[in-house]
Amino acid sequence: MGRTTRAVLRQPPDLPELAPSSFLLPVSTHRASISDLAAQLNLSVSTISRALSDHSSISDATKRRVWELARQLNYQPNQLAAALRKGRSNTLGVIVPHIDGHFFALVLKGIENVANQAGFNVMICQSNENAAHEKKNLDTLLNAQVEGILVSLSLTTKDVQHFEDVRRRHLPLVFFDRIPDSPNVSAVVLDDYQGAYQAVEHLIGQGCRRIAHIGGPQHLNICRNRYRAYRDALQAHGLPYDEQLVYFCDLTLPEGLQAAEVLLSRHVPFDAVFAANDLAVAGAMQVLRAAGLRIPQDVALAGFSNELFTLLTEPHLTTVDQRCEEMGRTAVRLLLDMVADQTRQLPPRQIVLQPELLVRASSQRLEA
Repeated sequence: MGRTTRAVLRQPPDLPELAPSSFLLPVSTHRASISDLAAQLNLSVSTISRALSDHSSISDATKRRVWELARQLNYQPNQLAAALRKGRSNTLGVIVPHIDGHFFALVLKGIENVANQAGFNVMICQSNENAAHEKKNLDTLLNAQVEGILVSLSLTTKDVQHFEDVRRRHLPLVFFDRIPDSPNVSAVVLDDYQGAYQAVEHLIGQGCRRIAHIGGPQHLNICRNRYRAYRDALQAHGLPYDEQLVYFCDLTLPEGLQAAEVLLSRHVPFDAVFAANDLAVAGAMQVLRAAGLRIPQDVALAGFSNELFTLLTEPHLTTVDQRCEEMGRTAVRLLLDMVADQTRQLPPRQIVLQPELLVRASSQRLEA
């Protein structure tokens, strides 16, 4: 799926009012080209182009004829083609896993705001959490001759070799949130480790001693860092790690439901759940409440992402804010710096944003 900004044809303000002409055709739904206009008016393509650009070398009478026919034939200028003729597309490409939920929607908002202010359009593609589709997205953006690409990897992307073609072309490339495990890429990430550590430490501070974890695929940096923080926080506070209290999944709502069912079926007691995202902990909440457990009195809950629905659950969910818009703004600024560097000599940069723990009723077992 792509999204670009298209210019709207406007009559130059200094031309006189247009009068009906005998050569006019009925309004067409076909998108005419400059060649169509030239053929109708028996003028050269270059004359049509200059007339549409309000060039001083073209008479007002000719401009009037060209613009009147352009309206009749539903002509609209191809901004992308014009930009490419000048050697620039003024377009940035973005690949995200999906635009469902709160996180990527706000990241994209931040990206578009900064890009538009800098005079760039944004073409957005969704991989739908599929590595093969991600490769097709990349081909689409390369064929569109975008000037730089922003990427958050799909859930199933384990091999990132398809991005080598971008590097060979010396095309600016910045990853964000979900990034390859390499120091040689430019990227913007949240300190997922710190956010998860704070969440688990908060649960421990509320008196929880048997904390379960619903984790995501460990080939993804964000899930791996959150799981590592969970283990380290337990160890730092002298609490044992029990693999029976850990369940890995794709962190969807249905899998959050399944995770809680599996944890309960193991008959290993737990008094808290920290999940690597909010969808999974929301699914777990439903199962735990159906099993007659009180939240947070029997089981305290904490998630990660600060999705909008976390303020609609009862009780409201404790979560970690990911600085979504700031991530988008920071990522596109980094990309624009690379686009502006004609030498393509800038070294890789990785920018780490700091998380914020948002403590809410789902985890508050003790009075402040």
